[in-house]
Amino acid sequence: MIRCYVVCEGQTEETFIRNVIAPILAPQQIYLIARLIPTSKTSKGGALTYERVRKFVLNSLKEGNVFVTTFFDLYALDNQFPHFADSQKKADVYAKVESLEQAFKSDILQENTSFDNRFFPYIQPYEFEGLLFSDIAKLTQIETAWSQTTNALQIIRNSVETPEHINDSPQTAPSKRLESHLKNPYYRKTLHGTLAIEAIGIDKLLAECRHFAQWYNQLLALSDEHSKQQSK
Repeated sequence: MIRCYVVCEGQTEETFIRNVIAPILAPQQIYLIARLIPTSKTSKGGALTYERVRKFVLNSLKEGNVFVTTFFDLYALDNQFPHFADSQKKADVYAKVESLEQAFKSDILQENTSFDNRFFPYIQPYEFEGLLFSDIAKLTQIETAWSQTTNALQIIRNSVETPEHINDSPQTAPSKRLESHLKNPYYRKTLHGTLAIEAIGIDKLLAECRHFAQWYNQLLALSDEHSKQQSK
């Protein structure tokens, strides 16, 4: 059995891992466990300072015999993440997130290099809601009144190379775009996010979102990595 903790930014990502990704991988004996970081005595998720993230990831890795990954948004990421300022100078979003992920992993390995094969951070460009732009028609079928916004949202999707290129401005981030178009009822991240992903389907996400697909393939490869570790 292979266990992998997915340290999530918030409840939407936690639900996405638990309800969508985990059931796909479970038949292969890869068990994903979504985890939220405590941010107060009564709350978990959100307000993720890098100090909190680092401590939680290290404590998870110290449990042993478990892989650890993350699911954080690039949008509104804490600027105390390693090499954050340098990453923002890069024009390409994939270069930004890969730079941040590499620096994040390097910082964790300074604590213990033996964590190398068990930790692979993931940062979503730019935001979880970007994934929902993988299939606008499926997204706008969720609520009856949303069908009238299909063309407007499709124009947004067509204006960028991939859904992962919808950017991080406070006015134009994926979630802000959805909130401004999807009404009656209004788009609610914790309710509609996973519903939309389930409607769109994993294959469409993998085809449309390159960085997400790379991470998903890392999850699939955990069985091979586990076998290597067992044979040492």
